[in-house]
Amino acid sequence: MNWDDHNPPHFHVEYAEFKAVVLILECIIESGFLPGRQLKLVLAWCEIHKDELMQNWELSKAGLPLNTINPLV
Repeated sequence: MNWDDHNPPHFHVEYAEFKAVVLILECIIESGFLPGRQLKLVLAWCEIHKDELMQNWELSKAGLPLNTINPLV
């Protein structure tokens, strides 16, 4: 997440040379591209951690430190 980012709530993903923007509430790619396996993992992680991601979105808007969100295991 970027501190001064625009709505709607989203986060940025980078994998190798690929980049994408994921909408938090919908758990879909807004723009960019990720390979199939990585896309499935990122979208599953988004769905599992949607509440935490939204909390971090609000923290970022307030200029506060973000909470750590666990990876998929």
